[in-house]
Amino acid sequence: MDKILEVSDLHVTFSTYGGAVKAVRGVSFDLHKGETLAIVGESGCGKSVTSNAIMQLIPDPPGKITNGTITFKGKTLTHVSEKDMRSIRGVDISMIFQDPMTALNPTLTIGTQLTEGMMEHNHTSSADAKAKALEMMHLVGIPNPDERFKQYPHQFSGGMRQRIVIAIALICEPELLIADEPTTALDVTIQAQILELFERIQQQTGVSIILITHDLGVVAKIADRIVVMYAGKIIEEGTRKEIFYEPQHPYTKGLLKSVPRLDIKGEKLIPIDGTPPDLFSPPQGCPFTARCPMAMEVCDKVYPFPSERSDTHKVDCWLQDERAKQLLAHAADKS
Repeated sequence: MDKILEVSDLHVTFSTYGGAVKAVRGVSFDLHKGETLAIVGESGCGKSVTSNAIMQLIPDPPGKITNGTITFKGKTLTHVSEKDMRSIRGVDISMIFQDPMTALNPTLTIGTQLTEGMMEHNHTSSADAKAKALEMMHLVGIPNPDERFKQYPHQFSGGMRQRIVIAIALICEPELLIADEPTTALDVTIQAQILELFERIQQQTGVSIILITHDLGVVAKIADRIVVMYAGKIIEEGTRKEIFYEPQHPYTKGLLKSVPRLDIKGEKLIPIDGTPPDLFSPPQGCPFTARCPMAMEVCDKVYPFPSERSDTHKVDCWLQDERAKQLLAHAADKS
């Protein structure tokens, strides 16, 4: 498959009165055409900052991309002007923001919010824009689109608003869709409907999707590959099968143990003790060391080298490094 997006050694820092917060620290990944990539991790791990960096929406000040490149279809986004970036946002790359309750303008009709992007970017006539908007409303499952077109956001339920936000993001037919926690504010049944909607839209349009979430249950069905972030770094990445059935990093295993399973009766959910490290002064070694039940002395001192379990499965953990395994075996022999 063709690569549509490449993120290489991305660093994002926020300057505050208390010091510099290193929110993203050396993140690298790529996305292929028609693929769904999930970025998962606890709140504060850098997921949303990474997505905002791709969209060039990091507020400067206080935020700044201090290193790395973001390349979309061969074009380096980190070097384009704001004017050029405006022609890319919504047309080539669209984003669904976290809360559908606040993502829509309460003073404008749904129709106005659906059509303004097309009229601005594609110079579409109002009649053609309305026709396309009604088509998109039908695609995302909005009943009676002709009537709903004239209504305001407060007349829609939470699930309906999320569908409208998705329709706005897709109306200019982007090649990349970034969905930032698209199901967080919705109940379980509506979550399932929205995920099915993503699958159907991808099949019909071929759009590539980056799905950002802290809920592994959300990505279990639709993600092709999963990236696990912790403390501003990618600590493990692999296919959906590799992450769910062959997790290697203790943090990934901890996330999976905290998700309820229907196939095992009586299993207790095990939370991950402790809290993430302070990113004002990130640790030199593995950031998960303080919370890791398998931590060794080397973990706190040196960041682990990436270990490749397969062509698609990589993990940053000393437990997977052959040198560390030899040290553990030597220590076991001594004891």
